[in-house]
Parts: sequence; structure tokens; C-alpha cells
Amino acid sequence: MRILVFQHVDVEHPGIFRDFWAEQGHEWVPVELDIGEPIPSFDGFDLLAVFGGPMDVWQEEAHPWLVPEKAAIRRWVTELGRPYLGICLGHQLLGAALGGTVGLMGKPEVGLASVALTAAGRKDPIFAGLGPTVDCLQWHGAEIARLPEGAEILASNAACATQAIRWGEHAYGFQYHLEAMETTVADWAAIPEYKQSLEKVMGAGAAVRLGAEMAPRLGDFRKAAKRLNDNLMAVVAAL
Repeated sequence: MRILVFQHVDVEHPGIFRDFWAEQGHEWVPVELDIGEPIPSFDGFDLLAVFGGPMDVWQEEAHPWLVPEKAAIRRWVTELGRPYLGICLGHQLLGAALGGTVGLMGKPEVGLASVALTAAGRKDPIFAGLGPTVDCLQWHGAEIARLPEGAEILASNAACATQAIRWGEHAYGFQYHLEAMETTVADWAAIPEYKQSLEKVMGAGAAVRLGAEMAPRLGDFRKAAKRLNDNLMAVVAAL
């Protein structure tokens, strides 16, 4: 399988998914949009995976590449009907590209949290063997405030109603971070926007505390991410 990956900052990459994809023999091709790398032809790609970044979906003047990125996501999902995985910004971009509304939250959601599967989520093949709640890492200050037409909410919590969505048969977005690994907190805390939101919620020195809180949970996070990845690959393979 060939996986096209859109990245928006070098430290927000597929994370733990890189291990799973290597084990399964998949090839993944990163495109770093924030440094001007062009979106390639979609020919020969089986999955589009879009990860996070410190920018917001509406900041097109500051980041003009967001315009062609949203157009590319819309074409991939609606015209070509191919599978999509979006995480954090990638989740919000899916919502915005398909006509939903993304906006700032009253308070950033940062730290360890859990999300609950909805009735639709409990039936969806992407969550087979997972739930009814999923523990996770959160690090976002925006959310999909209005779903695009045709989307379903698969997971939710009190801080954000749209924690996971599906549009159509196989376009998935996750607001929370499935890809987290042992270096994630330190890498992301080095980004000024991320450090600011982290300390706004958890106070000064939060990166060290969050890293320590995550350390004993990494094994469970990996198992959950592996299961979801296997479920996703089964969805892709069935097409």
C-alpha cells in the first residue's frame, strides 16, 4: 500500500504509525506543505493521511497553501472516493474542506483525556475492538463546530463534541492524537504555539509533567493505535 502524508510542521509526522506501516510493508510519502513542497499526483496512492500543525484552517492569508490543501482533500474524498485519515488539524481540515465550520474553543483541550464512542462509533469498523471509551492525548484549541453534511460523530467528550467523525464510507477524522509516542510531548512543547496552549491549561513546566504522566500509558496508547491502524487497513483493503 502507498500512503500519501500531508505534514504542516516537521515534528508532526505519523509518529507511532510509522512503525506499523513499516511492519506491514507499506510505503509512505511525506509532503511538507509548510515549506512549500507541492502536492503530487494522486495516482498510485491508496490512503491520504493528514496530520497536525500549529496553524488554523482559516489562516489562509498567512498560510496560502491551505487553499490547495483543502481542495486536494475535497477532491480525494468526494471525487475519488478514497480512504482518508485526519488527525487534529487533519481532522479539522476534513471538516472545513467538506463544508463544515471550524472555530476556536472557549478553552484549549490539552493533556491526557478520554473520549466516549457514540452509538455510531460503537458500530463503526474503525473502532472494532476498542471502546466504549478511549484514553488519549489531546492538544488542540480549535474544533469542528458544525459538521459537514453527511458526516457522523463517532466519538465525543465534554470538552469537544466532535472527537472523531466519519464522512461517507471511509473518510475518518480524529481530533485526539492516536500517533503519540515517547518523544511527542518534548517535540511539540518546543513549538511556541503548542507550549503556550500547554502552559495555559497546565501551568509553567507542564511539558515535563505531561511527559511523566504519559510515560506509563505509552504501551496502552500503542496497543490502541495498532488496533485502529489494523482496522483502517482492513477498510482500505476491502475497497
